[in-house]
Amino acid sequence: MTPPPSVLARAAIVAVGSELLETTKVDTNSLFITDRLNGVGIDVVSKHVAGDDRALLTHVLRSALAGADLLVVCGGLGPTDDDLTRDAVADVLERPLAEDPALVEHLQRRYASRGLSVPMPRNNLRQAQVPAGAAVLDNPNGSAPGLWIDHGAQAVVLLPGPPRELKPMMTALAETRLRARASGVAIVRRMLRISGRFESHVDQALHPLYEEWASASPPIAATILATLGQIELHLSVRHSSPGDAAAMLERATAQAVGVIGEDVFSTDGRRLEEVVGDALAARGLWLAAAESCTGGLVTSRLTDVPGSSRYVGASIVAYANEAKVSLLGVPEALLEAHGAVSEPVARAMAEGIRARAGADLGLGITGIAGPAGGTPEKPVGTVAVALASPDGSVARTFRFFGDRELIKFQASQAALDMVRRHLSA
Repeated sequence: MTPPPSVLARAAIVAVGSELLETTKVDTNSLFITDRLNGVGIDVVSKHVAGDDRALLTHVLRSALAGADLLVVCGGLGPTDDDLTRDAVADVLERPLAEDPALVEHLQRRYASRGLSVPMPRNNLRQAQVPAGAAVLDNPNGSAPGLWIDHGAQAVVLLPGPPRELKPMMTALAETRLRARASGVAIVRRMLRISGRFESHVDQALHPLYEEWASASPPIAATILATLGQIELHLSVRHSSPGDAAAMLERATAQAVGVIGEDVFSTDGRRLEEVVGDALAARGLWLAAAESCTGGLVTSRLTDVPGSSRYVGASIVAYANEAKVSLLGVPEALLEAHGAVSEPVARAMAEGIRARAGADLGLGITGIAGPAGGTPEKPVGTVAVALASPDGSVARTFRFFGDRELIKFQASQAALDMVRRHLSA
């Protein structure tokens, strides 16, 4: 009698490719794979990135497999000599590679369909190499097939690296083989985003709720993360019923909002620019921005959101004082009396762009992003933000820390949050 397949509860992910170890390429596949695994109740316990070196890759794969029931490897399945995933997996599992005739035929048909006058290069046949006992996973969007290998109580999955190929394959795999081998207990998550507070403030405010969440059945796990210009509260629960899990997290979210109040700007993971854009669109309002130290970053973030033409009216980057005067109508006397980085000038910028663009709201940002330009009175990181509306204007001065890029982002976050708070008042 064949024993039932073992449950896959703990997964490790290995992303393969030397380019992932450079500064120009980011591994996003692991995030997608994690989301699909969590959806069927499989925890990701480790993630690794390995370059195109067979000995090193073999070491990483062996180490990852030692601590997991499921190993998901993405990338390195192409036809070139530096695509070494099949070879390394065969080494680790001690399974010989053999050419699969059906895959050879598939590759030849796919190549012929391109209508090229030259024969298929021999190196393409590397993609037809399959470790003994592996099941081939169809790749409808590329030439490299995926592979599923049962290895005792464990399972190893090989997926191609290009996201347009990996994503549909991983989604199908999660709904078939992986769901059948998972525990049936889904991991459901919720993320809240918070502005205007430090991590320690949020932790202290939520502390009375932690014990209640931990003693729930099943327990709710809570993690606080400090990121640029905001705090994130991650809630998760393992439950056999995704609907019941979602209801538990909805109650926990309401409790957190009750404690933190209006500083919570998102309860569904939306970014601040999405929240502000939705609020502007819902009210039928137009926003215009006058940016100095942020160099157009606020407008860029807003317009990164599809449909932002419904609420972004205009933007001016008035970096030089002369531009503030000529383009926004900031009085020269105001600049001389208070300096460019000041609340009066930020107000004048906000009022100027609002009037010139005919917008409902005008935003003005001016500051010192560094690394030079600071003074004892106005050190690097000093930023003044103002918002002009039909009811008048408000302004606030902030002091941010970090390098130039960090200061610019925090300034854009503060400006967007000022708009959000105005709209929710």
